[in-house]
Amino acid sequence: MERNNNGSRWDIANLSLRFHTVLLSCLLAAVCYGAARLGGFLIITKPQALWPLWPGCALLVAVLLISPRKIWPILLPAGLAGFVVYDLQAGVSLHAIAWLILADLLEILVVAWGVSYSLNGAPRLNSLKALAKYSFFALILGPLVVSSIGLHGLNGNPWISWRISFLSEGLAFLTITPAFLGCVGNAQARIPTSRTRYLEAILLIAATVSLSYFIFIAHQKDLPPPLLYSLVPFLIWSALRFGTAGAGTSASIVALFSIWGEVHDRGPFNGMDPINNVLSLQLFLLFTAAPFMVLASLVEEHEQDELVLRESEKRFRLLADSSPSLIWMSGTDKLCTFFNQGWLKFTGRSLEEELGDAWLSGVHPDDRDHCLRLYSASFDARLDFELEYRLRRFDGEYRWLFDIGVPRFESDGTFLGYIGSCIDITDRKTSEESLHLLTGRLITAQEEERSRIARELHDDFSQRLALLGIGLGQLWKKLSPNEVEQRESVLEMLRGTKEMSSDLHILSHQLHSSKLEHVGLVPALHGLCKEISEKYKIEIHFSEGEEPVDVPKDVALCMFRVAQESLGNVVKHSGTREAHVQFHANAIGISLRISDQGKGFDPAVKNPAAGIGLIGMSERLRLVGGRLLVKSETGRGTEIVAEAPVALPVAGGKAKAHAAGK
Repeated sequence: MERNNNGSRWDIANLSLRFHTVLLSCLLAAVCYGAARLGGFLIITKPQALWPLWPGCALLVAVLLISPRKIWPILLPAGLAGFVVYDLQAGVSLHAIAWLILADLLEILVVAWGVSYSLNGAPRLNSLKALAKYSFFALILGPLVVSSIGLHGLNGNPWISWRISFLSEGLAFLTITPAFLGCVGNAQARIPTSRTRYLEAILLIAATVSLSYFIFIAHQKDLPPPLLYSLVPFLIWSALRFGTAGAGTSASIVALFSIWGEVHDRGPFNGMDPINNVLSLQLFLLFTAAPFMVLASLVEEHEQDELVLRESEKRFRLLADSSPSLIWMSGTDKLCTFFNQGWLKFTGRSLEEELGDAWLSGVHPDDRDHCLRLYSASFDARLDFELEYRLRRFDGEYRWLFDIGVPRFESDGTFLGYIGSCIDITDRKTSEESLHLLTGRLITAQEEERSRIARELHDDFSQRLALLGIGLGQLWKKLSPNEVEQRESVLEMLRGTKEMSSDLHILSHQLHSSKLEHVGLVPALHGLCKEISEKYKIEIHFSEGEEPVDVPKDVALCMFRVAQESLGNVVKHSGTREAHVQFHANAIGISLRISDQGKGFDPAVKNPAAGIGLIGMSERLRLVGGRLLVKSETGRGTEIVAEAPVALPVAGGKAKAHAAGK
């Protein structure tokens, strides 16, 4: 049952399509007949029959271009039938009709197929490129075909017939077809049109008709040539305001009135030689219509680009306003021109209050100079930038933002300004601060535990081993010289005890350097280098500069641990037997450089098997306001530079000292 219903609907749809096709064919036959009669009214009979303008083929091609290709085999014969009916009524011979219809058929096929395929089925002359493609087929190739073949159906001078026919067809395709296609294209696009625009179009047509009548029909002869230029403002008006539809319509009106005047011996082109008069008129119309059609195409192309740009901006604003990020844009003068709704909701201010550099008023005073300096430097260099700063929220609270800005360029490389997006990283900042605080406490606990273990080893275990050594020494003395084996065993235990005591002393020193605490950083570093050099049989060159009078204990401990960890890495991983340690200091800060010419590594490659040595050194330096620089390359050694100030900031001194364990 359902299949039957579908079949019935399909039959009805096919019947409706066939009916509309038949109706359109009949209407097209009538229109083509009327166009042929209009061409007949414009014919010049002396000294031979000539058509200064033949609108039939141009109109038929325009209808085909806006119709589906599948019904062209129906529409084309219908249109040609209208031409045949007129030719029969006009008394044209069958031989001439055959040649003329064949010429029209080939011309229509060449122009219709060529324009349809070159413009991808969209017959809109809304760009200079589209107009050029259309002109090749409609103004050159098509008229060339029809004038060459139709020549066999015309009487009189062949060269005059070919020339007038070529210009006649080209003139029709330059005026009538663009006007028809433009009007139909605007109607299909359903562009909203106001009543004022309709009134403007009516006024323009009325003015063009009146002026054309006055110039080409009202005056019989001796029209002042400058009066022809009075048409230029109206043609410009039509091209700028109504595009190709307006320019084609105005040019068609001028062509019809000027040819009508020529046929009836009126207007400025009425002279003694009809052939030259027609040629002069056709050239005048061609060179009048062509530049304004080009102007109209450029106007439509510009309007289309503006429409695309507006749609793009509309989509961008919609996307930007729906984004959770805070988005901004600036022009070439560094002043901001756009903020999305996310930004405006965050700040609680209007767009007008944020434009230009007014948005800086919401930046935290401590961040404002740095923010503006980095933005200006990146702007001048046309470079991407990343920036963290605090921005006042609508409730008065300052929130941390992470801002990424990138330069904007046109397709030709023209700089347009910057665009950036921000995200709220306050929660991340809070987490980082908590993590740093926890890291500081862990380092503090580690140092305290190191000190406790070092004291236990020194005060307890070392003393026990000393007592054990004393006891073994006394036992060795009490044994008789004849008890050689027993004395040798006790002596061996005594040596082991002394070695164990020495190892405990070294371990205690590694855990907590008493030399650092009592004699200062430079002697402690020198002793560390000497100790590692003797123990692992590598050559360590130590050079020192002037040590500041007062190095904070936490800074000294931090630099000592960095040297200890770095030299340990040299021993374990470098594969070299030589290293350099350089210490420099001034009134501002201190720096420690440890380098080797060993295996090296790539700092950008993360090794899961690696420890946390570099991370630990970097974190220690961060806690005292310093920084760690690592330079290394596979096969070319490693250089580690630790820098730290000798005076902590007042606001953060206590916190950092506590984090370092002092």
